[in-house]
Formats: sequence, structure tokens, C-alpha cells
Amino acid sequence: MIKLITGKKGTGKTKILIDQINDAVKSTSGNIVCIEKGDNIRRSISFRVRWCDVEQFSIDSLDSFYGFVAGMLAGNYDIKDIFVDGIFKIAGRDYEAFGAMLEKLDKLTSDDSVITFTVSADESELSENVKQFIK
Repeated sequence: MIKLITGKKGTGKTKILIDQINDAVKSTSGNIVCIEKGDNIRRSISFRVRWCDVEQFSIDSLDSFYGFVAGMLAGNYDIKDIFVDGIFKIAGRDYEAFGAMLEKLDKLTSDDSVITFTVSADESELSENVKQFIK
């Protein structure tokens, strides 16, 4: 399952994400991963979360991001939650391509695993293939 937290810059998306990450630590029976560019939220989340800085892995496009996440999921069936802060900072702001990647990622997730993204954009700006994942 894919979930999106949308809103313009400064609307509290990252704070919501941090709260969701720390809540997941208390309730999940599996592994939790947090992906971001840099280490903006690293100190605000539990040490039990596997934290990844995309800069360490040279991830700079939606294709390389997809491959990274697919590889993680293939190598660890115990991952229950993946949280991604600032996907457009990671891979650029192509809404149609982002929607296509979300559709591919959605096929990789099972009913009990969730990938949550913060998306710095107003819902009205997003393409239809992205909007379908706003819950």
C-alpha cells in the first residue's frame, strides 16, 4: 500500500511523518525503514528504525529510487513500513513519472506493508496517477 502526505513547504508534513514513524516503532512486528536525502530527521526518530540517506547510495532519479526500494523489499520480507521524506528532493519533480513509479511500487507491497511519502505539492498540482494514492 502507498500513502502520501501532501502539502506545500512548511505545512508540517515532516512532523506528521516523524510522528507516524515513532508510532510505528511502538506497534509494528516488523522492520521499519526511513529514507531521506541528508539527515534532517535522523535524530528525531527511534534508533530502531533503519535509516538511509540516499546520497550515500547515489540515488538521484525515480528509476534508481525504485530499484533501491525494490532491492530492500526483495532482501528483507520483514519490512513492514517504509517512510520517505521529500521524494522530490530525492528524485526530481516529474508528477507523471512519480505516479508511474508509485503504481510500480504499489505492486511490490503486500497488504501488510506500507510505503509513506511526503510530497511537497498541493493536491491540485498533482497528476491523476499520483492523486489515486492520497488517502
